[in-house]
Amino acid sequence: MAKLSTIKLTYIYLEMPNFKQQEDELITRLDKWLYFIKHLEDFETIPTIFKDKVFTQAFEKAELAKFGQAELDSYENSLKIYRDLKGVIDTAYDEGKMEGKIEGKMEVAKTLKENGVSTEIIIKATGLSETEIDKL
Repeated sequence: MAKLSTIKLTYIYLEMPNFKQQEDELITRLDKWLYFIKHLEDFETIPTIFKDKVFTQAFEKAELAKFGQAELDSYENSLKIYRDLKGVIDTAYDEGKMEGKIEGKMEVAKTLKENGVSTEIIIKATGLSETEIDKL
């Protein structure tokens, strides 16, 4: 029988003034996060050590945190418009793909029918109904 280990919660207290590592001394991801937190307000540009996607996203969120209410409302409105348009485009694309698949099946069925293939085989090959094949 396997022995279950006890999970313990550990708290770590950080005193940011005591974090004195410089940019060229950062080794671990934790070091980078602590440096990021301590110096976030001082950055004019994103330092090269923070080119990972997770840090880029953190900088983007930090930029949003500086917005006033009017800027935040404008940003959220533009984001809503973007998402709405993206939804419309994605839906149209998906519908176009489906329509293309149906047209492709119809062409295959028409060719098979013209070559004397039985309706039963055409149904199995294309998934179209007998009525759809008869209309060809």
